[in-house]
Amino acid sequence: MQIKSFVPAVITLLYLLSSCSSEDKDSIESRHSNLKGEFIYRKHNEYLFHHKPPILAERASYPWEEGSYGVHSKITKEFFRCKGSGLNPVRLLQKEKETLRFYDCGGTQRHSLPLRDQKEFIYPILIDLMNYLQNKTGQRVVITCGHSCIDHNLYLDSSPANQASKHLIGAEVDFYIQGIEHQPEKNVEMIIKYYQENPKYKGQKEYEQFVRYEKGDSQISTKPWYNKEIFIKLYRKNEGRDFDNRHPYPYVSIQVRYDWDLKEKVSYSWEKAFHNLHRW
Repeated sequence: MQIKSFVPAVITLLYLLSSCSSEDKDSIESRHSNLKGEFIYRKHNEYLFHHKPPILAERASYPWEEGSYGVHSKITKEFFRCKGSGLNPVRLLQKEKETLRFYDCGGTQRHSLPLRDQKEFIYPILIDLMNYLQNKTGQRVVITCGHSCIDHNLYLDSSPANQASKHLIGAEVDFYIQGIEHQPEKNVEMIIKYYQENPKYKGQKEYEQFVRYEKGDSQISTKPWYNKEIFIKLYRKNEGRDFDNRHPYPYVSIQVRYDWDLKEKVSYSWEKAFHNLHRW
């Protein structure tokens, strides 16, 4: 009984396989009959080109990697943008009868750098000095505070003495140099050498020679240095601490005293600080 039932099943399977095979063959022949070929014609003087194998080439340098800046980006005015942020917490200051609240600005998303001729502007001597120091040391210059808007400046330090800061007009910078963080005196020495080596100032003693600031109103333990164009302050590890300078290192601050291009004294004014920038 088992053999009799098995034989018809085998015959049925063979029939199905043969029918599928014939259908596939017919469909293939049908498709081939619909194909249209095109002849490829070549001219008698044509020949094949043989390509040379590719050669691995080194990546071209980006603009900021060229010159003597090495792996450190060339410093531009972009490095001086206000470091304020709307994410910073409210700063509370307790007075005798009231609590003052200071809110930070929105940073670069809310305002520009200071303007000159309707273009963003940082005093060029600050940019030149930062690149000079970076070039001389081969180390990265870390700008901790460049431009500060009115709101950010108040958030950092609400004392009356700070309200005329030259950070507000793009004429001051705080920085330290990686690798020599604990040797800020070297920064000052190199800044003085910049004026002595630069042909632009050759023979002009008011630029080449620095003197020490003897008055006791600088609020730091080290006497500042100055020439006609800049004023240098050295802050020790326990001096000049604020929201931008929360690092544990001493740092140097440079203020611009004289505008080389306009041939005039650089001074703070409310107009320059408050109205001389774009807001968005």
